[in-house]
Amino acid sequence: MLKGQAVTALGAMSGTSLDGVDAAVLVSDGHRILDFGESGYRAYTGEERGVLRAALGHWPGEPGVEAAARVTEAAHLELLRRFGGVDLVGFHGQTLAHEPRGRGTHQAGDGAALARALGLPVVWDFRSADVRLGGEGAPLAPFFHFACAKWMGAKAPLCFLNLGGVGNLTWVDPTADLPEAEGALLAFDTGPANAPLNDLMTERRGEEFDRDGALAGQGEVVDGALELFLDEGYFLKMPPKSLDRNDFSLMLDLVRELGDADAAATMTAMAAAAVMRGMEHCPSPPERLLVTGGGRHNPVMMAMLAAGLDCPVEPVEAAGLDGDMLEAQAFAHLAVRVAMGLPSSAPGTTGVRAAVGGGELSRP
Repeated sequence: MLKGQAVTALGAMSGTSLDGVDAAVLVSDGHRILDFGESGYRAYTGEERGVLRAALGHWPGEPGVEAAARVTEAAHLELLRRFGGVDLVGFHGQTLAHEPRGRGTHQAGDGAALARALGLPVVWDFRSADVRLGGEGAPLAPFFHFACAKWMGAKAPLCFLNLGGVGNLTWVDPTADLPEAEGALLAFDTGPANAPLNDLMTERRGEEFDRDGALAGQGEVVDGALELFLDEGYFLKMPPKSLDRNDFSLMLDLVRELGDADAAATMTAMAAAAVMRGMEHCPSPPERLLVTGGGRHNPVMMAMLAAGLDCPVEPVEAAGLDGDMLEAQAFAHLAVRVAMGLPSSAPGTTGVRAAVGGGELSRP
């Protein structure tokens, strides 16, 4: 694949919230967003979600991992086969475990098998090379956020906040020439976002998530639990830094004695407070904060962020982007970069020792 060539790539993302698979087409030359294409979504069934949940925290060869990989691959194949006219696929897989300072990082799903089934080249295993070079392996969307800022024509620093299972923040200086340039990007996981709240809703209500923040909106934030949460050492750690989905499982313990509504309100406030703490690390104040991921649909979460931050807080749709598909588009863009031999992470985004192009390219 020639550098600078326009490539039609199909990116797929299955996040730690375990809701389903997003897929989106993006035309990219590895640097610029040239066009946005069609997108699609395939929800996991309750049974599939149970298989994935049972494998969380497990490593290759451990119980449940093979079944989780089969679910991941089958769901992706079903969705990706609906698309035509693409040159390349970016397959993130399903993160089951993430210990960058320990056993590494583990995404279920075999990109080589997908390449054979689809008859297309597939870029996958995006995180391992970064971890091997001393990086956190996450977050990986910042290089795409940089391209988005350029596409928007931004002139001043801005932030992208993804509120998925885990929250992650990207501060972008759009005046930089390249995403790997020193000072162009700062990115890190802010803390838990939707995952613990979703777990609470499943445990107490048998529901997947707090739709429209309806339950949290009926409750009150319990300050004592919030303060205990903010005492966690992670918030004092300088970025880059990253989290596993279950690193803050203590959140459920902190609200164990609370009623459902107060527990939901307090956990929502915890996610928002983690972002506020994270914003303190920005090299300079951002002009705006653009929110992507499922959390932007939660009006209680968005109101808490707007009340606690000094810049406008808006869903990414305010900038003409699709917040439901931004991460899938990111892995389409990263797939093009990896195929062209361009870096996909840098010291400012993951703490990796030098800019590196993560990902393995499998041909059919």
